[in-house]
Amino acid sequence: MSDDAINPPGPWYKQFWLWFILAIPGITIVWCIFMITVAVSTQGAMVNDDYYKEGLGINMELARDRLAADLGLAGTVRFDNQSIRMDLEEAGQPANFEFLVLNMAHPTLAEQDRRIQLQRVDEGVYEARLPTALEGRWYLELRGPSNDWRLKGQAALPASMQLQLLPAQQG
Repeated sequence: MSDDAINPPGPWYKQFWLWFILAIPGITIVWCIFMITVAVSTQGAMVNDDYYKEGLGINMELARDRLAADLGLAGTVRFDNQSIRMDLEEAGQPANFEFLVLNMAHPTLAEQDRRIQLQRVDEGVYEARLPTALEGRWYLELRGPSNDWRLKGQAALPASMQLQLLPAQQG
């Protein structure tokens, strides 16, 4: 006589291997539901929806960099608590624009990005006030009133020294 005839197997719901095999697809289904829920409920702030338009705009941005280099634009910016002071030169002379626009982009949090208008207070000197002091790393982009040139730089705030803004290097 065989052992099965002596000890008949128990009911199907008491079999270990049945539950082990069923657990694998069950866990997979639960994990998929969790991942779909996370994907639907969170926004991908790092992914840009209009990447094609931005790709087309790259050539315009490169033209702005070239114009800034051709004009000999260079600037230094100083952040003092809640104020910004910008010194801008054009071909070695103080640059006189009506105002300047400073775009400050946070590397990872787009909701913290800022656009600040700097007012001319003297020959080649521009200033603005901030509502709060800034901290952390920022990408800086300075543009003129006609938006036909730009200077770029980076800042780790609070910074105790002046930061340089220059035309982006191409090539």
